[in-house]
Amino acid sequence: MTRQTDPPAKRAPSVLMRHQLALSLQFGTLAQAPLHRAALLRHQVARWLRQALQSDAEITVRIVGNEEAQALNRDYRRKDYATNVLTFDYSQAPLVLADLVLCAPVIAREAAEQGKTLRAHYAHLLVHGALHAQGWEHDSSQRAARDMEAREIAILAGLGFASPY
Repeated sequence: MTRQTDPPAKRAPSVLMRHQLALSLQFGTLAQAPLHRAALLRHQVARWLRQALQSDAEITVRIVGNEEAQALNRDYRRKDYATNVLTFDYSQAPLVLADLVLCAPVIAREAAEQGKTLRAHYAHLLVHGALHAQGWEHDSSQRAARDMEAREIAILAGLGFASPY
């Protein structure tokens, strides 16, 4: 007995469609630059971001030192300290346009404190920043925080990373 199947053109795709990503990966002046460059291979960064995207995007990822991160956080958020990731979202539809600024020394310190690899912590924060660029929030309510965390956990699991929480 033969089994009838749909013609190939009508079959559902076997892999999920990945959104288009124009990525600029930049490294500012920072100590231990080779360590951070090794943790942020361009093809991996693109894969991590694509997994978090719900539409096409143009994203600049800039890895900076404490001074640049503190200046940006102070100038744009009125918080005078270096933070792990800053998301500057300019457009969400039809194209996500954003800059993600990650502070290498803060991320290295947090990864060590949390017992994570530098690569895993960068993956988490890039996914986190990409979600912010698409309108996800965690500061507005406990429900929003739970929803965003659940989304991050699911994305990271799909990339082979453990829950960051």
